[in-house]
Amino acid sequence: MSTVLRFLPELGHWITHNLDAGAPPGGLVDAMVGQGMAGPAAQAIVAAFVDARQRGVASPVDSVAVPDEPAAHPFIARPRLAAGHRIAAADREVTVHARGHDPVWAALGPVLDAAECRALIDMARPRLRPSTLVDPMSGRDVVSQHRSSWGMFFRLGENPLVARLDRRLSALMNLPLENGEGLQLLHYPVGAGSEPHHDYLAPTNAANRDSVARSGQRVSTLVTYLNDVPAGGQTVFPHLGLAFSPVQGHACYFEYGDGQGGVDPRCLHASSPVEQGEKWVVTKWMRERRFVSAGEAQQT
Repeated sequence: MSTVLRFLPELGHWITHNLDAGAPPGGLVDAMVGQGMAGPAAQAIVAAFVDARQRGVASPVDSVAVPDEPAAHPFIARPRLAAGHRIAAADREVTVHARGHDPVWAALGPVLDAAECRALIDMARPRLRPSTLVDPMSGRDVVSQHRSSWGMFFRLGENPLVARLDRRLSALMNLPLENGEGLQLLHYPVGAGSEPHHDYLAPTNAANRDSVARSGQRVSTLVTYLNDVPAGGQTVFPHLGLAFSPVQGHACYFEYGDGQGGVDPRCLHASSPVEQGEKWVVTKWMRERRFVSAGEAQQT
């Protein structure tokens, strides 16, 4: 079964013109949503134009047929964070300052000490690049107006400090070391933040589908703050009514995957704009099974 989405031919001309001019498909989706179109409809329409161009066939004129999606995999909560007020995390004991159970979240700290925070920033600074988001049509990383930070990735265990932190964070998140993606470091200058988003991988493009097939879905996130932010910069969860303040060495933890493909959309979150100073964070994502990057998969 499929659903037919109808649109004015003028919209089709506009999409074709912008694609011819080199505009990223994700930007067209953003613009259409900004004019009041529902996000899934905008994505489906633009995707149809991109697909037609890739296959060398005529573009849609005034409608596209979208296959009806199967029922979502039901989410079955399987909490992973250890119980208690303090959690043994390899070489450190971490305090649980606050926690929730539906969904699982926690305010933790200190997870890193001040020297570790400074060392990560110093190692990352020369490698920073404008942060990207995955384009929903192509699956490619693109610079987006929805995120104004700078970022980089460390390879899993790429040096002694990173290896020690990978072990500590894996123990804290209660999943095998091999399930973790490499640490991502982000820098937010004054005025920078990110729009609400999910950390799990939506199956809207081939890159996400291939990644989930290799490693399983993302199931949990640990965001550790590397400096104190004088004003702004909170990690905000609009569905849960939570806001985590960025305090050096402390962390925001949350779970959204049940290990069987089910995900919890209530863990939508954002970074509020930095009002004073700057914000540095390091993020660890965990997968259902051993993380295999696209590059590693190509080598095998």
